[in-house]
Amino acid sequence: MTKAELVEKIAADSGLTKTDSEKALNAFISSVTNALQSGDSVTLVGFGTFSVSKRAAREGRNPQTGETLHIDEKTVPKFKPGANLKAAVEG
Repeated sequence: MTKAELVEKIAADSGLTKTDSEKALNAFISSVTNALQSGDSVTLVGFGTFSVSKRAAREGRNPQTGETLHIDEKTVPKFKPGANLKAAVEG
């Protein structure tokens, strides 16, 4: 599902216009992004939790040359699904 398809689905399910649905979706994405950038997590009970995690620096290998290279530490976003979402997907 693309963002445009999601906007259409939100509009159909909520009775909002597509414009309002897109604004709401963009606001949600922006709010989650801002929370993660500041190091907070976002928990939607039953749906899941968005959080950030640090990956430690490590040594990697170039698969073409076999050369060893250093991979820097980085912060990455994570999503852990909630019980209701897991149950819905499992069927």
